[in-house]
Amino acid sequence: MSLVTPQPLTFQPPRSLAPAREPGAWSVDAIEALFNLPFPELMHRAQQVHRENFDPCSVEFATLLSVKTGGCSEDCGYCPQAARYDTGVEASKLMEPAEVLLAAQRAQAAGATRFCMGAAWRAPKDRDIEKVAELIRTVKALGLETCATLGMLEDGHAQTLQDAGLDYYNHNLDSAPDFYGDIITTRDYQDRLDTLARVRSAGVKVCCGGIVGMGETRRQRAGLVAELANLTPYPESVPINNLVKIEGTPLANQADLDPFEFVRTIAVARITMPTARVRLSAGRQQMGDAVQALCFLAGANSIFYGDKLLTTGNPDIHADVQLLERLGMSRQR
Repeated sequence: MSLVTPQPLTFQPPRSLAPAREPGAWSVDAIEALFNLPFPELMHRAQQVHRENFDPCSVEFATLLSVKTGGCSEDCGYCPQAARYDTGVEASKLMEPAEVLLAAQRAQAAGATRFCMGAAWRAPKDRDIEKVAELIRTVKALGLETCATLGMLEDGHAQTLQDAGLDYYNHNLDSAPDFYGDIITTRDYQDRLDTLARVRSAGVKVCCGGIVGMGETRRQRAGLVAELANLTPYPESVPINNLVKIEGTPLANQADLDPFEFVRTIAVARITMPTARVRLSAGRQQMGDAVQALCFLAGANSIFYGDKLLTTGNPDIHADVQLLERLGMSRQR
């Protein structure tokens, strides 16, 4: 008896199964109601929305490189790069273009399609922006999508980066407005919104998400998602980070977030921001394969690829490839 090899399925989004909402239409109450759904129902709704907009078996691979580490003057309670915390992170100068080029070439060879550069500044100076613009041109020449996260931007900075070829700018809201002051005091929530507005006005796409597991309530997680979903337009990329507890930071002893609550956050982000890339970001190393698989089912379709996220650990390249193979999934080409 001969066996017939099954042919690969071609993804075709089905017709819409859920009504679209106008920008600004997601109230915190409505989003909290999603969080409160029975887990199977929430996952079902998230999968419906995901399949309307994406191939559910494809995951984007992005690489994040710290091009300038440590020495930041901020007091973000989760961050090992804050100069005021003794975390063992040593401050470094901005990397040279040749170093960044080598790292980008390695990332591209390993399958990454987006290359993100992070620098630990509160707000870069004009001369810093010019140097980063050179790094962007270097990476862009390889054909990779480019992303940068440099802190708060002043007038004109986003345009300089856009002129150099920047595709995305990352600037997370971190938390709901009513929880933000418990985590950060050195910049206001409005400062973050102002930077996002400058990025949008320059024609650069927005990468913006937050961190969960910092001691916030479920309603405050709903508040974070509401802020993101009600941006006009909502971000093209939404990184959802699970707190990585670093010795020496104020949140080092924070209790672990229930993993199902993290999966719920992914699902709610997918439902409220249907066409965004929802990125499974920091904290993957502590999740294990089963929770990551649930996150993909909930609508996550992007990961950071490589053994480090700025200064914290990340699953190694081979582990990510093997996980997708076991799930019958593939990386976006």
